[in-house]
Amino acid sequence: MLLVSPIFAFLLNCINFGSQYFSSPGYFLFATIVSFVWFCLDFVSCGAIAVIFKKRFPLETEVPKRLSLMIIIFLITTGLFLGALFNIFESIPYFNYRFNENAFAWSYLALGIMNIFLTFLMEGISRYEEWQKNQKETDRLNQAYKQSQLQGLKSQVNPHFLFNSLNCLSCLIQEDEERAEKFLDEMSKVYRYMLRNDDEPLVSVQTELKFVDSYRHLLKARFGDGLQLNIDVADADKIKLLAPLTLQVIIENSFAKNKLCKSEPLSISIRSKGIGILEIENNIQPKLITDSMDFEADLDNLINKYELFARPISIDKTSDTNRVIKIPLINEKMELTP
Repeated sequence: MLLVSPIFAFLLNCINFGSQYFSSPGYFLFATIVSFVWFCLDFVSCGAIAVIFKKRFPLETEVPKRLSLMIIIFLITTGLFLGALFNIFESIPYFNYRFNENAFAWSYLALGIMNIFLTFLMEGISRYEEWQKNQKETDRLNQAYKQSQLQGLKSQVNPHFLFNSLNCLSCLIQEDEERAEKFLDEMSKVYRYMLRNDDEPLVSVQTELKFVDSYRHLLKARFGDGLQLNIDVADADKIKLLAPLTLQVIIENSFAKNKLCKSEPLSISIRSKGIGILEIENNIQPKLITDSMDFEADLDNLINKYELFARPISIDKTSDTNRVIKIPLINEKMELTP
């Protein structure tokens, strides 16, 4: 506005007053100030109209319609402001001015051309800024996706989980061969699922729950009654989709941060909550010493992964006794392409 309005004012006064515009410094300054203030009001009005049309026609396909309507409204608005300005000049005796139709026509033509040019210029600037914003968002999501892939590879060969599983298997072989065989079978299912979790960006809730059932068998062998895992998911939600290993990451994070013992078991509930929401709740009984940094990174990575789908994960830590994580389920297949 501060750049364009003085130019508008100068050109208009040159056309309207001719050589009289430069007759004296006072005349030049007064006419310029009046025109400048008036064109600032016109500029603000057109800006407000542009914002209204931007909100009314936000889609890419609506750009031609939006620009056409904006130009028409701008030309009408500018004509009204210009006519009012000429009347203001005529009503002030100091200017000694009479309305000149020829000057009005040339002024309106010049301002109309500049209005059209500025409309396209501002639209170009706006689209460039949106492109820059989208580019930054794409770069951020690309980084999150690469981090997601790295964390996924780490989870596939988690040495702590592998060591604990093999240790439990070793103990079971000595104590109960039948249980050891069952444990080995469930362990193979768990690792088979982990090793193929990057094949597809999404799996059905039913598939994830089958994995959790095998995973629960390994955890029960390790923690016994210190861990209680309850599942109550509606059939309608089982056909929906989520990122693979979502539940495993959250369960691991829960027992990494909380103590488990038979007298004070860690209780984890997985249940349907509302429409298309999977809720995972666990009681809070924090460890005195915890090495849960890797598990926190896995949870952060999971949150970033869901941002790729524009489905934010909700974590409720308002209660001192329970933590609730809400996973938004996805209704249809989509590709994980940043």
